[in-house]
Amino acid sequence: MSVSTLATVPSVCAPLPVLGRDVTVPLVTGGEVTYAPLDYAASAPALQRVWDDVAAYAPYYGSVHRGAGYLSQLSTDLFENARRTVAEFLDCRDGDQVVFTRSTTDSLNLLAAALPAGCQVFVFETEHHAALLPWRDARVTVLDAPRGPRQAVETLERALAERDPLGPALVCVTGASNVTGELWPVRELAAAAHAHGARIVLDAAQLAPHHPVSVEDLDVDWVAFSGHKLYAPFGSGVLAGRADWLREAEPYLAGGGASRKVTRRTDGGVDVEWHDSAARHEAGSPNVIGAYAVASACKALTEAGFDTLVAREQYLVAKVREGLADVPQVRFLSLFGDDAPRVGVLSFVVDGWNSSHFAAALSAEYGIGVRDGLFCAHPLVRTLLGSDPQTQGECGAPEAAPGEKSLNAIRVSFGAGTPDEHVERFVRAVKELVTDGARWNYRTEDGRCVPDRSA
Repeated sequence: MSVSTLATVPSVCAPLPVLGRDVTVPLVTGGEVTYAPLDYAASAPALQRVWDDVAAYAPYYGSVHRGAGYLSQLSTDLFENARRTVAEFLDCRDGDQVVFTRSTTDSLNLLAAALPAGCQVFVFETEHHAALLPWRDARVTVLDAPRGPRQAVETLERALAERDPLGPALVCVTGASNVTGELWPVRELAAAAHAHGARIVLDAAQLAPHHPVSVEDLDVDWVAFSGHKLYAPFGSGVLAGRADWLREAEPYLAGGGASRKVTRRTDGGVDVEWHDSAARHEAGSPNVIGAYAVASACKALTEAGFDTLVAREQYLVAKVREGLADVPQVRFLSLFGDDAPRVGVLSFVVDGWNSSHFAAALSAEYGIGVRDGLFCAHPLVRTLLGSDPQTQGECGAPEAAPGEKSLNAIRVSFGAGTPDEHVERFVRAVKELVTDGARWNYRTEDGRCVPDRSA
C-alpha cells in the first residue's frame, strides 16, 4: 500500500468503539496519557457493543439446560442461539458441531483428546504452543519452518507422502502467525492434507478477528479460536467442525451435561450413556455469558464488514512499516518476505536494545502497551532470530538486564479498535528511543525490565 493510498483510507474506516479507549495511565516522566493498547495479538479489548450486550443480559442470567424457570429457559435459548451464530460466522457445513471451550488452547487440547488410535499429527515448528504442544498421545512430526507459502505446501505434501503406516492423520496449521502476522495458504494446505487422506485443523486465533473464516470455502475439518482475541472477554473459545471424531471420543470432561443417562449396576458401579451432540464435551454448567459474548462479537464484526476492517488494518500496517522504513536499527521479522500478506501483527528487533528494555520504555515513557519475548512460539522466534534452538527462553521477558543481549523480540499488534493516534505515537516513540535513548533508568525485577524509581 503506497503513501498516496494511505490518505484515502481513514475517511471510510473509523475504528470500532472498544472498552478502555479513554483510560489514562501515568508516565514516569510526569503527567498522564491515554493508554495505547497495541497488544491485540495477546488479548484484544472488548468491543463496546459486546459489553453492552452482556450487560443487558446479565440481570436475566439463569442456569442452562437444567431449569424449568423462565430465566433458565431464556438463558438456554440464548446459549444455543449463540452456537448457531458462531456456526454462521464460520460458514460451517451441515452436520458440523460448535463446541464452546475456554480458549484456543482448550479447543486444541479437546481435539487432541478425541484423536482416533494411531493418529499421526503433522505440525510446523512455526505454530503457537497452543497448537504445537497438545498432541502428547499421538505420533507427532514437527515440520521445519517454510520460507514461503509454496514451500509450506510442498513440505507438507512430502511429509504426508512419506508417512508409514497409513492410517488416521491430522495436520494442524495457523491461519495467521501470532509472531509475524503473515497469512498462511490454508486452502492449499487443506487440499494437500485431504489428497493424502489426512484431516486438518485451523488455528484461527489470529485470523478470525481480522479476516472472514469460512470452514466450507477453506475446506478445513475444524477451526479453533478464542473469544479474548475476537473482542470478547476472557474465558471463552470455540472448536467447530466435523462431528465424527468428537462423537466417537470419550467426553473431554466427565460430568453433568455430557451424560444423557446414568444408571446403577448390580455390582455397585454405574453405566453412562453420553450425548453425541456438542454437549458431550461441555460437561458442567456452561459459560453462557462467554458464549453470548463470542456470538455478539461475531455479529458485530460481520455487521461492520470485513472488507472495511481489512482495509483499515492494512492502512495501519503500512503506516507502521512506512513510518519506520528510514530507521535502519529496526528489523521486522518475516518468514515469507516483507511483501507477504499479513494481519495487524508485526514483530521486530532493535539494534543495540534489549527487547524487554525497549518495551518497558514504550510503556513507562509513552503509555504504549506492546509485547516482548518469544510470544509462546519459541521455535519460530528462535528460527527468525537465528539463535540456537536449545537456547533457553520464556514466553514473557528475558532475564537479560537492560543493555544486554536479548534472544527475544518486540511485537506490536492492533485491530478494529485501534485509532490512528496510537499507531502514530508508536512510530514516533520508536524513532525517539532509537535516536535519543530512554529518558529514564530501568532495572530487572522478577524477570521483567521496570523503571527504576529508587533514583
